[in-house]
Amino acid sequence: MHWPPQIENGELLKAVDACNFDVFLTSDQNIKYQQDLSLRKLALVVLGSNIWPIVRNHRGEIQAAIEKSTPGGYLFVEMPLPKKPQERSPKR
Repeated sequence: MHWPPQIENGELLKAVDACNFDVFLTSDQNIKYQQDLSLRKLALVVLGSNIWPIVRNHRGEIQAAIEKSTPGGYLFVEMPLPKKPQERSPKR
């Protein structure tokens, strides 16, 4: 299938659904509010970040969400930002 350079979410979901994909993985957290997912055959797994080092550290949670997903379902994978290291105060 030839994909255009830019495609709207609704059209992309229709195309992916038509190709019989089981799961659509995205970091677009607004997609849940923009699309009616109940009519889809595919499951939607939404990542809480699109920053690769953060995503990479949540491989297990992503895999579990994919395995747990169901047609027409929506799962969100929470990905909190890592805590910043605390600065040490100089010794007196």
